[in-house]
Amino acid sequence: MTTSEMEALAAAGKLDTATFGGGCFWCTEAIYQRLEGVYTVVSGYAGGKTANPSYEEVCSGTSGHAECIQITFDPTKVSYDEVLKVFWKTHDPTTLNRQGNDVGTQYRSVVFFHNDKQKQTAEKYKVELNKSGAYDKPIVTEITALPTFYPAEKYHQNYFNTNPSQGYCAFVVRPKVEKFEAVFKDKLKK
Repeated sequence: MTTSEMEALAAAGKLDTATFGGGCFWCTEAIYQRLEGVYTVVSGYAGGKTANPSYEEVCSGTSGHAECIQITFDPTKVSYDEVLKVFWKTHDPTTLNRQGNDVGTQYRSVVFFHNDKQKQTAEKYKVELNKSGAYDKPIVTEITALPTFYPAEKYHQNYFNTNPSQGYCAFVVRPKVEKFEAVFKDKLKK
């Protein structure tokens, strides 16, 4: 799909947007790029106080921003509920400011909602997961309105696909992608 076709669909209200932080954005970006119905995935930063933050500022932990991804998707092919289900199942929502060896507020679990329906859906899902005992600890995922989303530097975009042999990609991102592909095989792009 061309950019102008996507812009036309978005203008006609036929596409939706979701923004999530689930640890390193290289991981979440690589996962959502493989999900049927997702047209774009942009790595970026949100939730902090620094305008137009750099990667270095976000990594310092002083900007308040989380590494996150913003996806544009076709809700007739993949619903917000399904997009949210992928979010909950592809990271650990019970660890505060941490995913694996990535530690700091920039790696926090967060759903940045775009409207009241997304907020209600995320909150309902969080309550149901906590009640179900799906996790042995309470979910600490923050659910908050999306402030400004800042796209990350160009070299962070499409990172896993362009750098599959890079150490972090080979040992951290690839196993997460493989797990996603096994669990959601019926939701993968053809």
